[in-house]
Amino acid sequence: MSRGIFILFPLAAAAFFVSLLLPSLGALMERDTALFTAIFVELRLPRALLALAYGAMLGASGAAIQALFANPLASPDLTGTTSGAALGAVVTAYLFGFTAPLALSAGSVIGALGALSLLLALAGPRAETATLLLSGLAISALAGALTTLALALAPSPFAFYDAYDWLMGSLIDRSLSQAAFACAPALTCILLLMRLAPALDSLTLGEEVAEAIGYDVGRTRLWVVCLTALGVGACVAICGAIGFVGLIAPIFSRRLTRGHPGRAILPAALIGGILLLTADLVVRTAPLGRTLPIGVVTALLGAPFFLWLVGHMRWKLGR
Repeated sequence: MSRGIFILFPLAAAAFFVSLLLPSLGALMERDTALFTAIFVELRLPRALLALAYGAMLGASGAAIQALFANPLASPDLTGTTSGAALGAVVTAYLFGFTAPLALSAGSVIGALGALSLLLALAGPRAETATLLLSGLAISALAGALTTLALALAPSPFAFYDAYDWLMGSLIDRSLSQAAFACAPALTCILLLMRLAPALDSLTLGEEVAEAIGYDVGRTRLWVVCLTALGVGACVAICGAIGFVGLIAPIFSRRLTRGHPGRAILPAALIGGILLLTADLVVRTAPLGRTLPIGVVTALLGAPFFLWLVGHMRWKLGR
């Protein structure tokens, strides 16, 4: 394991504590200890935990999906996983009327699982870049359209406006119990994905070689799909859809693992957590007069990066 990976642990811890303490929490503690405790426990701690867990889950699932498809452009949002999870949560809440965290998580997981399964059916397990992107964009567009339709058919005429911030990703006003519904599945799924690292590394040699070494490729594929759907779906149910973290984090993590995609899962999780904690800090401190959805910040960062990555890959292929 590269030494650079161990630098990520203190960086993630530092980002977490900065998110807890800034802005102006120290000054508040000096004035009113009781108010400080209430804000710390009820507002800051759940928000920081969710940012760390959601970012880590996106990073780890992005690394696993990229290893599975052998494609650096695969990520939860570009494969339709995040959109499918959002669709599942919206249908559960606004059409069926189930708003408990467990019900929303179940709906999100089903939606994410359906999107990933559809992608595998359309693009195949080792899809080329163009096929993967077209299939993922089609699934995302379909899920987005169905989400809008579900909100339009909801009994409440204000459903779309109520769901707007959540659909763009939000960590505001989340409780510790809600954080637990996202953090526990995310941590479990990340640990289980890390156990699949040797099998995912073997896929770089080809499926036949991986099978000859002793890895069950079909089972590995099934585990990656289910764990990604479970972890991302649980986070989307609580925080909404947040894009591009699962694309950016694995790109940087692979530089620390010397071309071993399976080993990139842990550093991608740490980088994803740092990215989302930083984006949340930007959201909270930006002098805009109102709080932006955190998905807007990650999209403003990730979309140009994605365009650069596509151009870079095209340039490499044309050499």
